[in-house]
Amino acid sequence: MRGSQAPRHAARSAGLGLAAALAVTATGCGVAVGDDSVDLDYWLWDANQLLPYQQCVDAFEEENPDVRVRISQYGFDDYWMKLTAGFVAGTAPDVFTDHLSRYPEYVQRDLLLDLDSLDATAAVDADEFQEGLADLWVGQDGGWYGMPKDFDTVAVFYNETMLSEAGLTPEDLQDLDWNPQDGGSFEEVVARLTVDSQGHRGDEEEFDPDDVVTYGLASQGSGGTSGQTMWSWTAGSTGWRFTDTDVWGQEYNFDDPRLHESLDWLFGFVDKGYLASYEEVGGDANAQQQLGSGQAAMTTDGSWMINSYTRLDGVDVGIAGLPSGPTGHPVSMYNGLADSISADTDHPQEAARLVAFLGSETCQNIVGDAAVVLPARPASTDRAVEAFAERGIDVSPFTDLVEEQHTMFYPVTDQFGAIDALMTPAMDEIYIGGRDAETLADLNERVNAMLE
Repeated sequence: MRGSQAPRHAARSAGLGLAAALAVTATGCGVAVGDDSVDLDYWLWDANQLLPYQQCVDAFEEENPDVRVRISQYGFDDYWMKLTAGFVAGTAPDVFTDHLSRYPEYVQRDLLLDLDSLDATAAVDADEFQEGLADLWVGQDGGWYGMPKDFDTVAVFYNETMLSEAGLTPEDLQDLDWNPQDGGSFEEVVARLTVDSQGHRGDEEEFDPDDVVTYGLASQGSGGTSGQTMWSWTAGSTGWRFTDTDVWGQEYNFDDPRLHESLDWLFGFVDKGYLASYEEVGGDANAQQQLGSGQAAMTTDGSWMINSYTRLDGVDVGIAGLPSGPTGHPVSMYNGLADSISADTDHPQEAARLVAFLGSETCQNIVGDAAVVLPARPASTDRAVEAFAERGIDVSPFTDLVEEQHTMFYPVTDQFGAIDALMTPAMDEIYIGGRDAETLADLNERVNAMLE
């Protein structure tokens, strides 16, 4: 177990009493249907996963004829606004897809049920999932608040035609490295892929950084507090970590010079002409559109975007591994989504049966065979790898990182919303060029004060 928390089953016996009480007293969104049947609401945000999860629900209903499930899918931003409104109004869905950055606050406000307090979910063995995923969802109180459903890492997506036009091959993207001093072989490739309006490349003397038509690296904005797909892989591969422990850290490390050097190097691409400026792409930059339009030749992005990139109209997209950093190997953020049960539900035991099924081998295999994400169960991950391969897509740049444990966790702490409100504007300023990365040391004191 990578986290500092006790094993999640530690609180099971204490929680069973809570479950019994909830079964008697809870009021919320589940709707009774006749004497023995109930309807449950299940929300998710990824449209790509809607079909396989509908298939999961169909299989669940066949095994559980006393429960009917209605799936609702909303875009990411709308999803969280509607969920917040639902919690306020007492109409939140019975079960919903949850994110590591959100659940600590929900736990703090008693909005989630402890899965170890419910029969069906408490019976699930956390060791059946990819290593460490279940532990990410263990709260500071020892409760278990999310059933792992998938995981994601970060790799490099590139335009195969642009790579060839630059005189490079996919093999040239293997075993790249970077460092904050001269950028290493990765910066050489980014420069080579950058082209100005006169056809001069970024590694040529005639190149004009103020007149670029194709950037070597796509922008995803500043990346905000987590920098998940934008900058976290740079700092992570220096040995830097977000907090003092893997999860539930008590101190952030935004004052670490290794982070500052990483940000300086990456956002220094703007002045070199390798990366679009904040003024050009705005705060909500879309790397997929930049790759699809030819504005950029390469980007770093998450495994949940595999289908979005490989299905770009008229663009052949390849996938390569992240470059190694000063530690001698690449490092990706390792994030995992999970299904949580709202404390508003009228039917906690039925909701637990649904959540246990969504995390089961049966459902995870359905999701794996659909080749949309990388499921949380190893055997289902293998099925997803095979399903992607049948479509000619090699996803090993994502899965190798997990197998070799070249990962770091998404920051899981209290007060993440308040921390994000402070840090994201600062990261934007660094990208814009109006703030030195070293000034994050001052903000780090304010961030850590929030955790005291």
